[in-house]
This record gives sequence, structure tokens and C-alpha cells, in this order.
Amino acid sequence: MESSRFLDCLEADFARLRAVVPGDLSAAVPSCPGWTVADLTRHVGRVYLHKTLAMREGAEPDVWPPKELADEEPLALLDKAYAGLRQEFAARRPEDPAGTWYTPDQTVGFWIRRMAQETVIHRIDAELGTGQPVAPIPDDLAVDGIDELLKVFVAFGVAEWGDYFTDILDGSPGRTYVVRTDGAAWRVRTGPGLFAVEDGAGDDAADVTVSGPPAAVLRRLWNRESAGEPSEVTVEGAPEAVEELQRCLVTATQ
Repeated sequence: MESSRFLDCLEADFARLRAVVPGDLSAAVPSCPGWTVADLTRHVGRVYLHKTLAMREGAEPDVWPPKELADEEPLALLDKAYAGLRQEFAARRPEDPAGTWYTPDQTVGFWIRRMAQETVIHRIDAELGTGQPVAPIPDDLAVDGIDELLKVFVAFGVAEWGDYFTDILDGSPGRTYVVRTDGAAWRVRTGPGLFAVEDGAGDDAADVTVSGPPAAVLRRLWNRESAGEPSEVTVEGAPEAVEELQRCLVTATQ
């Protein structure tokens, strides 16, 4: 996806998030245990401010969040932070340098993509928390979100911060997973200290196959499905293998 497309998606999902959250700031967010909608709103605002500083200062702030942000009213913080983020994006080119936690990509473009994906997931959280219908997710954004989750979060996380995954992967017998959706597929190999992702389903049988429409697969992998509603995602494989993948996803995104 082009950066301009990510920015369009960011704008649309922020507008939906901003429309939903005032409905019930005290409501619990089921996909973020322990959070209310107010907590979620404040979190998104803090994230936007953090990434704005990462671009402005060339490195992510070490101490975060500042104490003064704790007293900010959630909606005011969200609005101010989003305006600052968009101003920072407008003042820079996607290829300009920026401090990021993802070593292979130290550019503004990384944060454009990341904030688009961050926002679509958290607007789903807001919808689930306020009891609103979950708005559609464009196929291209959902496919990119699956790709980012598998490669940028999990594969890079295992390679860079392997200790966090030791309890999950050290006892792995070595498994293969295929994640498949409309127009895209990924093949994952796991083992002790290993989470490798390749594009395409490959020809060999997999221990686990996850398949469904793009938005449904994205929500399943991010654990953002609606409780009580039938899933559009099909998961085939042994429960212990499915659990290994799910634990890797949860650990990488905490």
C-alpha cells in the first residue's frame, strides 16, 4: 500500500473512533481487559503523541508517558494528539528518517503504516466497548495488517527479543502454519527460537491452516472478534499447535 492510502485509512478510522468513543467512556472494553473506553481513548492519544515525538526528535522517547498527560481529559488529549500527528506527517516525506523500534525501517513511512494499523484495531476496540457495529475494514488494509502482524510484530519480535518467547517456543516440535485470505497467503515456521514468515502458502501440508476473508482473519489474529457472533474464519489443526501460534501473537502485541 502507498503511504497516501494509509493516510486515507487513518483519517477514516480516526473519524469512526472519534464518533464512537463519546457514546460511553465508562464502558469496559472486552478486547482490552481492565480498560474502559476512556482508558482506550487516552491510550490512543498518548500513542499519537509518542510517535509525533519519535519523528520530531529522531528517536522514541525513553520515559513515557509524561506525568502531566495523566490529568488530560481523554477526548481533548485524543483530538490534540491526532492533530499534531497529522501535522507531523504533512511536514515530512515518507522516506524521511524517524526513530522506530523496528530496525529494518527507520522512516516516517513506518509510522504512517503503523498508525493506520494501530487506529483500525483500536476503533474496533471502541466499537466493541460501546456496543456499536464494527464498521467494515477495507481488504487492502486488512491484508497489510495481517502481513505487518506476522512479520513486523512476531517474526521481528522473536528474532530481536527472543527471551519473551522462550516459554512458548523452546518446547515446540517445529510446526508450520498457513494463513490464507483473499489474494494473499503466508507460511509460518516455528521452533525453538524461530518464527519465520514467507509469502505464499507453499506446497507442503501445514500443521495449522487459518483462512477466511481479510477483515475476519485480521480480527481473529488480533483477538478482536465479537463475542457471541459466528466467526467467518476457519482454523484447522491440533489445539496445541493453534495455541502456540496464538500465544506468539499475544506476546508480540502486548
